[in-house]
Amino acid sequence: MLPKLTTIFHIYPKLFMTNYLHTLTPQIFHQIIPYYPPNSNLKNLCTNGQLKEALLAMTIEGYQVKFDGYDSLLTLCVNSKALREGRRVHAHMITTRYCPPVYLETRIIVLYTKCDVLVDARNVLDRMREPSVVSWTAMISAYSKRGYQLEALNLFAKMLRAGTPPNKFTFASVLTSCTGACGLNHGRQVHSLIVKSNFGEYIFVGSSLLDMYAKAGNIREARGVFESLPERDVVSCTAIIAGYAQLGYDEEALDMFRQLLREGLESNYVTYASVLTALSGLASLDYGKQVHNRVLRSELPSYVVLQNSFIDMYSKCGGVTYSRKVFDGMSERSVITWNAMLVGYGKHGLGQEVIELFQLMREENQVKPDSVTFMAVLSGCSHGGLVDEGLKFFDEMIDGPNADRVRPEVEHYGCVVDLLGRAGRVENALEFIKKMPCEPTTAIWGSLLGACRVHSNVLVGKFVAKRLFEIEPENAGNYVILSNLYALAGRWEDLRVLRELMKEKSVTKEPGRSWVNLDRTVHTFHAGDRSHPRKEEIMRKVVELSVKIKEAGFVHNLSCVLHDVDDEQKEKILLNHSEKLAIAFGVMSTPSGRPITVVKNLRVCADCHDFAKFVSKVCEREISLRDSNRFHRILGGVCSCGDYW
Repeated sequence: MLPKLTTIFHIYPKLFMTNYLHTLTPQIFHQIIPYYPPNSNLKNLCTNGQLKEALLAMTIEGYQVKFDGYDSLLTLCVNSKALREGRRVHAHMITTRYCPPVYLETRIIVLYTKCDVLVDARNVLDRMREPSVVSWTAMISAYSKRGYQLEALNLFAKMLRAGTPPNKFTFASVLTSCTGACGLNHGRQVHSLIVKSNFGEYIFVGSSLLDMYAKAGNIREARGVFESLPERDVVSCTAIIAGYAQLGYDEEALDMFRQLLREGLESNYVTYASVLTALSGLASLDYGKQVHNRVLRSELPSYVVLQNSFIDMYSKCGGVTYSRKVFDGMSERSVITWNAMLVGYGKHGLGQEVIELFQLMREENQVKPDSVTFMAVLSGCSHGGLVDEGLKFFDEMIDGPNADRVRPEVEHYGCVVDLLGRAGRVENALEFIKKMPCEPTTAIWGSLLGACRVHSNVLVGKFVAKRLFEIEPENAGNYVILSNLYALAGRWEDLRVLRELMKEKSVTKEPGRSWVNLDRTVHTFHAGDRSHPRKEEIMRKVVELSVKIKEAGFVHNLSCVLHDVDDEQKEKILLNHSEKLAIAFGVMSTPSGRPITVVKNLRVCADCHDFAKFVSKVCEREISLRDSNRFHRILGGVCSCGDYW
C-alpha cells in the first residue's frame, strides 16, 4: 500500500494539496486512492508507531481530521520527539482552519518544549485565548529545566495576573527556578502562596521546597519544611540528605540517613550518592564500605552515577585501590568515570598512574577526553612531580590532535603554574603567567604565592601578594601565606607590619582544625585545643610520641612557627598543632596496628607531616593525612607524596 501511495505522490504532487483534494468527486478520488475511514485508521497507525503513514493519512483526510486523529498524531510526535513531523501536524491544523481545544494546544506546547524549541512553544501559549493551568505549567517547567529561571518566574507572575490558580505541579516546577542572588526571596514568596493554597501537604511540593532552601544555603528552613511534612518518602528524605551534604553538614546528613533506615524507607541511587558525598567529607572509609555492601545487597541497578560516586568516595577516604576496583568492574564508563579515577590518583600523588590511565583511555577510544580530563592529568603530573610530562600534555592541547576539540582554558593555565611552582621553578611560573592569553585568576596567583612560601622566594612572593591584596583584600589566606614566607626568612619587622595591616582591614585567619572518626563519633581538634574530655591524656600522648620519635631522629621544623620566640617556645607551639593532637588521639584510642585517618581543613604543615612520618615508623601504623589539597598515605615512615606536595 505505502509504495503505491508514495509513487502516486511523486507523480501527482498536486493531488495531495488539501485544497485540490476537495475539488475531486468521491468516485474519482477513490479510484486513485483507496478509502481510509476518517480518524480511526489514523489512530491505528499512530498506535502502531507508523508515523510516516499516519502523516500521509492525515494529508489524505484533509478537513476530516478531528480531535482523536490530532491527539494520536501529537502523542506519537511527543513520544518520538519528532519535531519536523509535529510541525507538519501543527501546520495542518492551521491550513485546514481547525480550531484546536486547549488540550491539543497544550500538547503542541509539550511537543515543542520536549524538542527544545521554547520560542515556538511560547508563541503557542501567547496565542491561546484561555490557557489552562496545565498549559502554563508545561511552559514554566520547560523554562526551569533548561535554566531560564527569570523567564520561568516572570511567566509564573503572568499566570497569577491572568487569574489562573497554580496547582501542585506548577509550584514544584517554579521552585526549581528560585536560585541565584534573589532566589531565596522569590522562594519565600512562592512558599507563602503554597501555604495559602494548602499545597504544602503534598510530598513532592514539600520536597521541592526543602530542596530550594537547601540550595540557597538555608538548611534550617529546609529542615523545618521537612519536619512539617505530614508524611515522608524517599524523595523528601533524599532532598534533605543532599542538602546537608552539599553544604558540608556531613554528620547531619549521616544522621538523616540513619533516620531514613529506622523508618523503613527504601533508598534509591540518588540517596546513596548523597550519603557518599557526606562520607567523602568525613573521610570515613569504614562507613563507605558499609554503604557499598548495602547497595550490593539491595541489588540496585548499576547506575553509572552511583558507581562514579563510589570511585570519588573511596579516593577521598584514602582507599584509591578500592576506587580502581570499582572502576575496573564497570561495564559502562562515562567521561566522568575516567575523570573521577584520574583525579583520585592525582590527589594521592600517583602521577605515573594518572599518565597510564590516560593512555588507556586513549587506547580504548570509547570515551573522548574533555577539558576536565586534561585538568585532572595536568594536576596529577603536578602532584606527582612530573613536570616535563605535564608540559608535554599541555603542548598537546595547543598543537596536538586534540587542539580543535579541547582548547586550554584558564584552569589549564593554572595547572601549569601549579606544576612549575611545585617544582621550584617560581620565576618560570611568573613568566608563564605574564604570557598567558587570558587574565590570571586569583586562584592562579594564590597557587604561585603558595609555591613562593614552599621554596622561600620572598622577592616573587611580595610581588604576587601585592597583586592579590589588590584583587581580594579581604582574603585572609593570602596574608597568612605571606606571613609564613616572612617568618621563614626571619623578616620579623615585615611580618609585624603585615599583621598591623590585617588588623586595620579586620582580616581574620580561618582557624586550622583536624578531625578523626572513631566509633561513629567525629573528634575535632583545634590548635592548642583544651575542649576535648580527654585533653590532658591527649597532650601527654603528644609529648610521649615526641620523645620517642626524637630518639629515632625527628627534628622539629621551627620555620613553621610564625612568632619571633626562642626555639623551646617554638617547639611547644608546634606540639599543639591540631594534626598532632588528632594523631595522638588516634594512636591512644585504637588497637595497635590499626590505620589512622586524619583530615585537615587547611594545608598540612611541614612539621606535622614529618611528625606523622616518624610516628608511623615508630608505632608501626599506617597514617593517612588528608588536607585541603591532597592525600598523604604514610606507611613505615614513607609518604606517598615523596615529600613533594
